[in-house]
Amino acid sequence: MSPIVVSFIAFALALVGIWLGSVMQRLLPEGHLSSDSKEVVKLTMGVVATLAALVLGLLVASAKGTYDARESEINQITAYVILLDNLLAKYGDEAQTARASLRQAIPRMVDRIWREGQSVPLESTPFKASAEGEAFYQRVQELQPSNDTQRGLKERVVQVTTDLAQARFLLFSHLGSSIPVPFLAVLLLWMIVLFAGFSLMAPANATTLASLVICALSVSGAIFLILELDQPFSGIMVIRSEPLLNALPALGH
Repeated sequence: MSPIVVSFIAFALALVGIWLGSVMQRLLPEGHLSSDSKEVVKLTMGVVATLAALVLGLLVASAKGTYDARESEINQITAYVILLDNLLAKYGDEAQTARASLRQAIPRMVDRIWREGQSVPLESTPFKASAEGEAFYQRVQELQPSNDTQRGLKERVVQVTTDLAQARFLLFSHLGSSIPVPFLAVLLLWMIVLFAGFSLMAPANATTLASLVICALSVSGAIFLILELDQPFSGIMVIRSEPLLNALPALGH
């Protein structure tokens, strides 16, 4: 479910809570709305609000951690790609085929990473190397060093290629949401309880209604941002693919 849909659901549930509170305020006998009863309700709302704030803070930390980790992994892959090309350039003209193959593999890899990041969790889908990636690895293995310098460079190229593959596998294994659904469901339930309690205690006028609606918009907006951060390869805060796509200059430049 998209972040905007979940945030609209959260806002709708908050409005339901406001409506329930106003209905209970009209239906409850006067004795249930005495000063002592209101104090107990306020204390209860304080406990629920504290718990909701803690859960909201945990979700923010989890989503931000997910976003930063995926961005760091993309930056690491970009660095490995640039390092590989530099090592192959130092190897000499014999590595031109491998460099060309590397450039062919990058767009395919970028497209696949961002496409996988926008899809449902992939726990049941095994990872399969792309044909372009296999072709690049084959070109590296076919290099025939003619001196000690080239032998050292080939060993380094093979090592960096292995590191790049490991970084790619790590990114694949981390795809999917990091936000537990029960956390989000309980938070939405607490929103109904909180706004029902706020509405029950508040005098029925336009000012209190506007304040409660603004508060509901703020909380649902926070949930929207949390879910956007949890989906770093789609949405309005998507990790940019241009640095990886444009990491290497055209051959001959």
